[in-house]
Amino acid sequence: MEIQKHLRISTAIAAITWILWLLLFGNDALIAVKDWWSITITMIFGSIIAGATSEGGGAVAFPVFTKLLHIAPWDAKLFALAIQSVGMTAASIVIVLMRIRIDWNVIRWTSIGGAVGMFFGAMGLAQHLPPDVTKMTFTIMVSSFGVVLYIINRRERYCHEQMPVNGSLERSLLIGVGLFGGMLSSIVGTGLDIVTFSLLVLLFRMSEKVATPTSVVLMAINSLVGCLVYFVLIGEVNAAVRSYWLAAVPVVVIGAPLGVLICNDLSRRTIVNVLLALISIELITTLLIIPLRFDIIIYSSITMLLFIAIYLWMMRIQRYESLITT
Repeated sequence: MEIQKHLRISTAIAAITWILWLLLFGNDALIAVKDWWSITITMIFGSIIAGATSEGGGAVAFPVFTKLLHIAPWDAKLFALAIQSVGMTAASIVIVLMRIRIDWNVIRWTSIGGAVGMFFGAMGLAQHLPPDVTKMTFTIMVSSFGVVLYIINRRERYCHEQMPVNGSLERSLLIGVGLFGGMLSSIVGTGLDIVTFSLLVLLFRMSEKVATPTSVVLMAINSLVGCLVYFVLIGEVNAAVRSYWLAAVPVVVIGAPLGVLICNDLSRRTIVNVLLALISIELITTLLIIPLRFDIIIYSSITMLLFIAIYLWMMRIQRYESLITT
């Protein structure tokens, strides 16, 4: 019954999107798919990952675009935000209508910080970082989280199904991580979802089964904010990004809701293993493809150690683990 309901909702979303895609863009949409079929194929996998894990579609799009397709990091970032605003919004609609457990308090407070971080990041920091630094930032962030996620899941652990406490300290932490994640998303097109997921799992001891769909809805909202900032306020619209987006729209509205279904049927441990596998692939491809100059090695090493230290600090705090009843 649940699968049939999911299929009805997903089919309706996909049909409406495809009709609008053809009516609004017509022949341009079909030409984009023909010319940029590599992007269409990339986002089949990217959208499934976006719906099934705490990594947005940009987690696939950004590294593939910048490392394999040699697309400028700036354009890859804009594309990631634009396509996530479609795919992850479709996934979020499915999550809500299917009544999949999410934590709205997390979404509410983190979205506030995320919107502020996206705005200030887009207006300042994102415009001044060198391309290689931009490429490495995302890899460092997810790889350091992967190390700690592996450590914490070496043994079976008990988890909360929602935020264990919703006091002023917790709200401040959510706004703060939203601010940082929003700035990170303004640089690489994704990031708010994975840093929020990290906070929920490592510090608040929340189950990955709840933290994952919560992060999907959160990144959908932040992607829409990013589109507003970059495409409306800043006016960063170009023909190339438009073509990439048109080529990917038809598949992400199918893939992202499919990812939600997959995630909902997976065990917590399986979700962790899938996430670790994706992080490993991201790290290996980065080391193979990006030229590792001395300054990049120094930047990456220091930033990696900083991220790991923060994650380990969160993992060792027992404040919220002590609230779990077994």
